[in-house]
Amino acid sequence: MTTDQQPWTIKEFEAKLRAKEKYYHIHHEFHILMNSGKLDKPAIQGWVANRFYYQTAIPIKDAAIMSNCRDRNVRRHWVQRIIDHDGVEGEDGGIEAWLQLGEAVGLKREELHSNQHLLPGVKFAIDAYINFARQQPWEVAASSSLTELFAPKIHQKRLDTWPEHYPWIDTKGYNYFRKRLSEARRDVQHGLDITLDYYQTREQQEFMLEVLQFKLDILWTMLDCMWMAYIEKKPPYHNVNN
Repeated sequence: MTTDQQPWTIKEFEAKLRAKEKYYHIHHEFHILMNSGKLDKPAIQGWVANRFYYQTAIPIKDAAIMSNCRDRNVRRHWVQRIIDHDGVEGEDGGIEAWLQLGEAVGLKREELHSNQHLLPGVKFAIDAYINFARQQPWEVAASSSLTELFAPKIHQKRLDTWPEHYPWIDTKGYNYFRKRLSEARRDVQHGLDITLDYYQTREQQEFMLEVLQFKLDILWTMLDCMWMAYIEKKPPYHNVNN
């Protein structure tokens, strides 16, 4: 890691962060097939079921970040992310919206809550992310969420293509994607402000690129697991005789 160079300017640093978009999971072959209408129903269901574990992990991750943060103003802002997913009385959150997506693709709520379709590799990747959030300084864990820089594009892509490609999916299931369009843009600015303020030296800035790559690796690895299970038709232990 470089230690003797001048730090990038804020503009240069932000550009470096945004350049990581090429590693975002929207470019994974699984996502390309999905947004092109080329996945079969079991693959769509598998994706929804595995991503449900990620959705339920998000507020746990955010609570871990807050547990390490002694800045009340940051906590007062960051707690909105937990509310967005868990919801409050009288207002459903993102987890409920994802359950509705599950029903829209033909899955029962019990199937999602039981994690019976969860692939071991997906679980391992998501649990690693939660542990990262618990163990790192809150500023580092918070900045790992900056994959949200690229999230509005992926949600809009689903809204634009899925109704045409997958007419069998009940459109009520798309509420999550609509909801996150505005929420993600709001969260991006807060996370970006924290990141640009915290990472001051060139060494710290380069470390942040590694942090962002770690989160990108989490998302990419999840799709690698799903590719093997639903495209290659080789789920874990497929060659083991019972």
